[in-house]
Amino acid sequence: MNRQPTLQTQRLLLRPFILSDAPQVQKLAGTWEIADMTLSLPYPYEDGMAEKWIKTHSPGFREGSQVIFAVVIHEINTLCGAIGLGINREHSRAEIGYWIGKPYWGKGYCTEAAKEVLRYAFEDLGLNRIHSSHLSRNPASGRVMQKIGMIYEGCHRQHVLKWNKFEDLEKYGILKTDWYRQSKS
Repeated sequence: MNRQPTLQTQRLLLRPFILSDAPQVQKLAGTWEIADMTLSLPYPYEDGMAEKWIKTHSPGFREGSQVIFAVVIHEINTLCGAIGLGINREHSRAEIGYWIGKPYWGKGYCTEAAKEVLRYAFEDLGLNRIHSSHLSRNPASGRVMQKIGMIYEGCHRQHVLKWNKFEDLEKYGILKTDWYRQSKS
């Protein structure tokens, strides 16, 4: 499969990013509130960074190492965030990561998108395990993980250095068998 699919939920379209998304990515991901709660987003989010990031998506998908979706509110055709999988084929697992722009917080978009990405990971990609983590001081991200059926697996104390401060990471995971059982009940 050389071409990344587009997925759809009740309210969202999960599609590949295109270069014309870059200004909205910079605007949404470039806020301090988003960068502060994620491990990989820079602050400030400078001109050209979004384009450079978007250009990595296609090669990563072709290599089978990642799939990154633009989260678009279907009804108003507005980009509100990103969700993706960092794939490890050797071990049939992936790490799910996401961010939603601050104006779209609290509307369930992240949970809705994450449920569909789990389905895609298990049914379409045939993966066995999905895992994720969040900074301990970002419980909202953990609630998304819980809502999609992920199981708390522990805390890695002072596991990462973020902006010159050691941070704890809360770890979650879900197996294909668990997801299948939950989705059929």
